[in-house]
Amino acid sequence: MTEAFITAFVTLFLVIDPIGMVPFFIALTKDNRGRERISIALRACLIAAAVLAVFGVAGDAILGGIGISMPAFRIAGGMLLFLTAVDMLFERRTERREGQADSGEGPDPSAFPLAIPLIAGPGAIAAMILLSGQGDDRWVALGLTLSAMVAVILLVLALFMLSSPLQRLLGRIGVNVITRVLGMLLAALAVQFVVDGLKGLGVV
Repeated sequence: MTEAFITAFVTLFLVIDPIGMVPFFIALTKDNRGRERISIALRACLIAAAVLAVFGVAGDAILGGIGISMPAFRIAGGMLLFLTAVDMLFERRTERREGQADSGEGPDPSAFPLAIPLIAGPGAIAAMILLSGQGDDRWVALGLTLSAMVAVILLVLALFMLSSPLQRLLGRIGVNVITRVLGMLLAALAVQFVVDGLKGLGVV
């Protein structure tokens, strides 16, 4: 169980990329101060957690309703996560997130674009469905996945609260280095998802 929790936590951590969120939170809340910034961070994390929890709980039902097997979704999800890893390695995800951040409307960016799609994006949603369907016991896998998701979201919240000093500490080069290392690890995890899917289909 510990190994499954660690796998879920690492996967969601790599996909959501809490450290990479910090510059976008700073940019989106540059006109907010004090309690306003705290409120935005709390709302964004709560909304993202709710969205991810829904897909974690109802993922199997959604897939079953449209006739998609879990091994097939593991392969598709692995491919999606691999594309996310490539984006991280070549800075394309940063550029896309900047475009999404710039498209936010109004003074409160908590729901859009912070919660969706910056935190609870397609990669995170796919990871929730994949992780909650692993193992022999569906409810154990779901509980571990939800626990890991909450832990990652709490880490995102903590980094949002420490966003200004953290950005000064790491600098742009530090953030870029960390993003690329995380991208390499995510690529390896994505390949493992594809291999597991192929095994489930009896291909390997």
